[in-house]
Amino acid sequence: MANLKEIRNRITSVGSTMQITSAMKMVSAAKLKRAQDAIIQMRPYANKLTELLVNLSSSLDASEGGGFSSSRDINSVLIVTITSNRGLCGGFNANVIKSAVSLSNNTYKGKNIDIISIGKKSSKFFRKSDLNLISSHDDVFLDLSYKNISSIAESIMNHYLEGKYDKVVLVYNQFKNAATQKIMNESYLPVEAPSEQDIKVGDYIFEPQKKEIVEELIPKSLKTQLYKALLDSHASEHGARMTAMHKATDNASELKKELTLSYNKARQAAITAEILEIVGGAEALNG
Repeated sequence: MANLKEIRNRITSVGSTMQITSAMKMVSAAKLKRAQDAIIQMRPYANKLTELLVNLSSSLDASEGGGFSSSRDINSVLIVTITSNRGLCGGFNANVIKSAVSLSNNTYKGKNIDIISIGKKSSKFFRKSDLNLISSHDDVFLDLSYKNISSIAESIMNHYLEGKYDKVVLVYNQFKNAATQKIMNESYLPVEAPSEQDIKVGDYIFEPQKKEIVEELIPKSLKTQLYKALLDSHASEHGARMTAMHKATDNASELKKELTLSYNKARQAAITAEILEIVGGAEALNG
């Protein structure tokens, strides 16, 4: 059994760790509230914009989507990964990276694959991987705004229009709740034609022409889609970190209880041994 001093040091160390994880949990909980409010407020607008775009584009040819709706044979694929800048959030970052690697090795095997990373964790991984990282945007979360995201979206759209890529996919965590995040492999480009069940007939008056409206809405919709993905990922990060720190705090608490019990047992054993030595010495003197 370990000596008393060693157990005492371990108890102190675990107690310090528990204080850190508990503090990180509270910080993440506060940040989660703001991030959750942001994505909840954004979703209705983004969904309505997509619905409107689907209804308008349903009666147009693919060639009338400003080049964003044109489907072509897939030879080159751009994968946009969205992770966090920091760790200690369970499998949040690892799941995105695994999903992107799986797309490269399975779904788009044999294609030319390029990566755009958003977040330091994915940037660090893909710089050391065999995949071609063409750009990284690690400072996005320092000022997460529609304006900053628009420039990234415009760059991706320009690459697609120039024919550099035939398919663009977003890989990120979609926020469900604090304990649940869903990995999304979301098709970004080309803009997919709506299915019949997605089309909702509406009585619209078009001014200017329908084609002009669609050509204006598609870039705006794509920017909004990327911004929504980042807001989803941002909220998911804090939810994942809060959950991870909650579990870490609970585990530290259980470990501290076990160490305290071991300490008490060792202390009791030491006291018993001393008593036996005293009794043995007294009997020897009396004998």
